[in-house]
Amino acid sequence: MSLLSVSELRGGYGEADEIVKGATLRVEPGEIVALIGPNGAGKSTLLKLIAGLLRPREGHVRLRDREIAGLDAPSISRLGLAFVPQERNVFGAMTVGENLEMGGYLDTAHLRRRRDELYERFPMLAEKRRAAARTLSGGQRQILAMAIALMNAPTLLLLDEPTAGLSPVAAEDLFGTIVVLNRSGVAILMVEQNALEALAVATRAYVLVQGRAEREGLAEELAADPTVRDLFLGGKAQPMLGGQTGRLPGGPP
Repeated sequence: MSLLSVSELRGGYGEADEIVKGATLRVEPGEIVALIGPNGAGKSTLLKLIAGLLRPREGHVRLRDREIAGLDAPSISRLGLAFVPQERNVFGAMTVGENLEMGGYLDTAHLRRRRDELYERFPMLAEKRRAAARTLSGGQRQILAMAIALMNAPTLLLLDEPTAGLSPVAAEDLFGTIVVLNRSGVAILMVEQNALEALAVATRAYVLVQGRAEREGLAEELAADPTVRDLFLGGKAQPMLGGQTGRLPGGPP
């Protein structure tokens, strides 16, 4: 049984605004799955539909054997799925310790133990526990954002553009943190614009185009695929998905 199974999911930000147009994907226990694609493909919207921040118009989302499409975000979080947004993912005026306490509000009985476990896992957070979150570097804030999500001991973590705005060195360090976190038993579904870097750490991947998963496969195979490399690195046009010639719909000109 898949940990997460998404089937023919549709939705967006309004009644007439359908951004995700029949997306289908799965995440198996222990995997890192990368969701890549051109800007405007609906990647972040898809994560929000899965996490309950947006209500799907059609389709199914199953977490293990439970249908979660249409549930609100707190209910989905209680079932073991956590979402880390790209922006506004920490409370800047609060200390690192206070941010972690906010993350543990769903299960206050285990708050202190989980906070201490995260301090041990991420020594930087322990060192800066009394520092305001706004004083952290970009990479440190992303680690704090993931730690906030981990306070509820999720089995599946959704990451929306975790390396956005980071320097190449900070992004590389954060990818390393994601790999270590995954090895601890947390499955990850990750939207990432640094596509080839994401494919280097992922187990499998999907290429989302115009609201649909147009291609899927092992991450290493997609990373070597000429069409995928052309989409994200530029170069000569390659045979298209579906047998067309040119670039993927919605891709770079």
